[in-house]
Amino acid sequence: MDRDVNPVTVRKPDLITVGGSDAPLVDSFRRTISYLRLSVTDRCDLRCTYCMPEKMKFLPRREVLTLEELYELACGFIDRGVTKIRVTGGEPLVRRDIIDLFSALGRRIGNGLEELTLTTNATQLAEHADALAKAGVKRVNVSLDTLDRERFATLTRRDALPQVLEGIAAAKDAGLQVKLNAVALQGVNEDELPDLIAWGHSQGHDVTLIEVMPLGDIEEERLDQFLSLGTLRGRLERQWTFAESDHRTGGPARYYDIAETGGRLGLITPLSGNFCAGCNRLRVTATGQLYPCLGGAERVDLRAALRSDHPTRNLAEALAQAMMIKPEKHHFRMDTRGADPAQPRHMSMTGG
Repeated sequence: MDRDVNPVTVRKPDLITVGGSDAPLVDSFRRTISYLRLSVTDRCDLRCTYCMPEKMKFLPRREVLTLEELYELACGFIDRGVTKIRVTGGEPLVRRDIIDLFSALGRRIGNGLEELTLTTNATQLAEHADALAKAGVKRVNVSLDTLDRERFATLTRRDALPQVLEGIAAAKDAGLQVKLNAVALQGVNEDELPDLIAWGHSQGHDVTLIEVMPLGDIEEERLDQFLSLGTLRGRLERQWTFAESDHRTGGPARYYDIAETGGRLGLITPLSGNFCAGCNRLRVTATGQLYPCLGGAERVDLRAALRSDHPTRNLAEALAQAMMIKPEKHHFRMDTRGADPAQPRHMSMTGG
């Protein structure tokens, strides 16, 4: 069982400000960091073929930060200028008492924090949608690659599509804005993507397509899975009218309004179109490892600093180091079959 304590009731005053400074976080390329993706667990109740192997080995729970520690770190980042926090995993909602963390962070909205969001596979969302809305969450991203139950079971190795659709409906009923994220997979779901987009728009949801990324060893060949969204967009434009949108969410997606569906489509192109120039993001794993870049090996250990005898000083030094080592851009490549992944860690380890 997790050794968590309610972050609302237990606070360590010397940890509330990471680094003991109000200075904004600015990297060596003069990019100001305002967006934190905070992973709360590497565990997931699905086993998506492009994400992890069937027999995935998850971290021992003792290595994972407690909810209190996650809260203290999040507050510290807010005090250093982070205005948006996205809670990620793994699947965040499988973590026990996770709503306590959302409730505590929700109290920072309007006090440094502008937005608290969630990325989820929605298997547990029906149970938690009302509580998330009450905590101050306005938007959720739901990973959904297909509406075909058999294909969903093949892709995720779990027959859970009915629960996912129930979770999406519950989120909508709770007043949460839902965005559907679909990984575009060549020869797997590419034939269904127009229908998935149209369905999402008919339900009032934005839809974002994402290119598959070479992170972690899996049992599939990623080069066979890769579908350029530039190529896919060309196909979609033969049936729909695209108009570039000025809509932004703080992430890397570029958005388009689709006249025929009346909805908005986002495209995230880490391989076919590098989007790193304006990167404002950091990722912290559930073990407290800060990765300045999703595609890089550079990291600093916030857990060690947090649990040290001098956390304020050591966290300040760790964040200063993170700003120095954040690279200008990632170096994903997808042009050789059998090649090692860009990074050995899985997406569920880093956080989506």
